[in-house]
This record gives sequence, structure tokens and C-alpha cells, in this order.
Amino acid sequence: MRQPSPEPRQIPVVVLAGFLGSGKTTLLNHLLHHSGGSRIGAIVNDFGAIEIDAMAVAGALGDSTVSLGNGCLCCAVDASELDQYLEKLAEPSLGIDVIVIEASGLAEPQELVRMLLASELPGIVYGGLVEVVDAAEFDATRARHPEIDRHLALADLVVVNKVDRAADGERVLGLVRSLVDRAAVVPAAYGRIDPEFLFDCRPSEERIGQLSFDDLHDHGAHHEHDEHGEHADHTGHLHSAYDSLSFTSARPLDPRRLMEFLDSRPEGLYRIKGYVDFGPYDVRNRYAVHAVGRFLRFYPEPWPTGEEHLTQLVLIGSGIDAPALELQLDACRSDAPHADEHGMWGVLRYVRGRDEDPAEPA
Repeated sequence: MRQPSPEPRQIPVVVLAGFLGSGKTTLLNHLLHHSGGSRIGAIVNDFGAIEIDAMAVAGALGDSTVSLGNGCLCCAVDASELDQYLEKLAEPSLGIDVIVIEASGLAEPQELVRMLLASELPGIVYGGLVEVVDAAEFDATRARHPEIDRHLALADLVVVNKVDRAADGERVLGLVRSLVDRAAVVPAAYGRIDPEFLFDCRPSEERIGQLSFDDLHDHGAHHEHDEHGEHADHTGHLHSAYDSLSFTSARPLDPRRLMEFLDSRPEGLYRIKGYVDFGPYDVRNRYAVHAVGRFLRFYPEPWPTGEEHLTQLVLIGSGIDAPALELQLDACRSDAPHADEHGMWGVLRYVRGRDEDPAEPA
């Protein structure tokens, strides 16, 4: 069976959407100040493409602004124009680790997602649709903009912001959860969500090779909960209410069983990242896996010389049952000494070839 050639390093592109006043810019500023050294490229409203050092002051954009002409990206540019900005930010010399598109309050998220999925740039990959809602004004916003229900149904992650200002935050959280389609829903105040929920908070030059699963948490830190139910970290690292699971297997995984697991992944499971060893099904390559919300893609790449063949995965979500997920992954381990001819077909559907159309969300 012909195997696709390895893909270059992929830079996730996250769409940050939400109606006016929901707190998108506050959330983006928070990401910039707490990104752990990752370098963020941003396309912000009508400002254009901006390359931002995550360790710099978020407001110090200076002359690095390029105007798009108006604040609605889905109207201001087409897919080819958006590709020009993304290509600029994906230039290897810039060392960008993640790109965030902050849409205007009147943008149509579906159009932005469609443009990203249609992108022909080999160095970028769709990183998910994050919808921000104002908990204190949610009912009023929904009355003025009934299309918010459709936006929520498309989202991969919903940040219910300003829960500290809402008189009935739990009711709003429950209502939002009833409107989403398998998306993770997390509460926040002042846009404070953990950047790890969106991207790996390490500089790209330190992320060559296997993922480090110690990145997810500072295991020596002491955490308490504040009055909003969020983690208060006395080391200065801010956390949202999310759960994570690290899974390692020295035995290869069966591709059919793994695809059954991925096709049935539960509500709230926002991200899956890591490497998969399919053993006899492909002895030459490991498969980097990237899943965000309903989007899924595999990237085959040769095993590094001398490296132990392991499956290593990180799963991140809100309200997920980590022990149950671990049992399901355990059941994906393969006992077959030989591969059946068609076993990898399900996986290869999510490998983007050079002449294939972009994969739609799974």
C-alpha cells in the first residue's frame, strides 16, 4: 500500500468568535500574557495580520499592523487573501507556534472555518472554533442575535465568559451546554482560560520530537478554587476547569479499534494530540494525530532513528470521564502479529494528500 509522504510541521489556526462585548479581545490578551513562551501570530478584526511575541505587552503592536479594510474578516477577504496572511505568519523564520484569528463581533464563523479548511497551505491546520459568550448578557444577546444558537452548534470550544457578573451563571452554563454539539463548555472570568486548552505552551524549537506530557500541569504547584469555581494557582499559572488524560502504550494500536474510538469520542473532549504506533500496519511510520472538536487529521512521519516505538497521546476536555476513556484506549491495543490488508483505510481517510481536498470536520 502506497504511503503518503510526511507533512511539514503544522501550525494550528484557531478561530476566536463571539458577538460584540463577549470578551474576545480580553481572552486574546490573556493568551498573549500566559502562553508560556509560545509565539502567537494573530489576525485581529480590521487590524490585519500581526506577528506578536507572546512575551511582549499585548498592546504594543506598533507598525506591525496591516489593514484589511474592515472589521469583518469573512467579508473583507476571500480564501486566497486569507492564505496570504497565513502564509506570512507561517514563515519558518518567524517561529510562530499558533495563529489566532479574532473575528469581528458580526462575522460569520462558519465562513471563516470553511476558508481555513479550503486553505492549500501545507504548513497550517485548522485548530478549532472557539465561541465566546457573555454569561451576564446571554439571554439579551440571544434575543437580538438568534443566530448564536447556530454558532454554538458549530463550535469546538465554548467559553462562557463573565460568569462572575451573571446572577444565574449555572443556569446559563446549562443552557449553553444544551445548545452545543459535543463541544467543550468552560466557564471563565475576564477571559481567563488555560492556553493549554488551545495550544502547546512551549516554543517550537523545544517541541521537536516527542510531546512532553509534563507540559499540561505543574505537578508541584498547589491549587485552590476561587469563588468562581476556577483554579487559583499560587505559582501564577491560570487554569480553567478542564480535565486531561495522558496515555502511553508500548503495544501498537489496532487502527480499526482506534477509529471506532475516535468516531465515538464524547461530548466535551476538545483536543487529542500525540503519536500513534500502528505496528505491523505500518512499520516505517508513526502517525501524528491532531483532533480538535470534530476535526481529525493524521500525519505520517518516519520513526526517528533509535527511538522506541510508542503510542503517546494527550486528551484534553471539559467534563470528560478520563478513567473511562483510558479503558477505551486500552481496548485499542492490538494483539495481531500481522496486519489485514484493509485495516488502515479508516486512518488514511484522514491523511491529507497533496492532491486531496481538505478534510471536513469528522
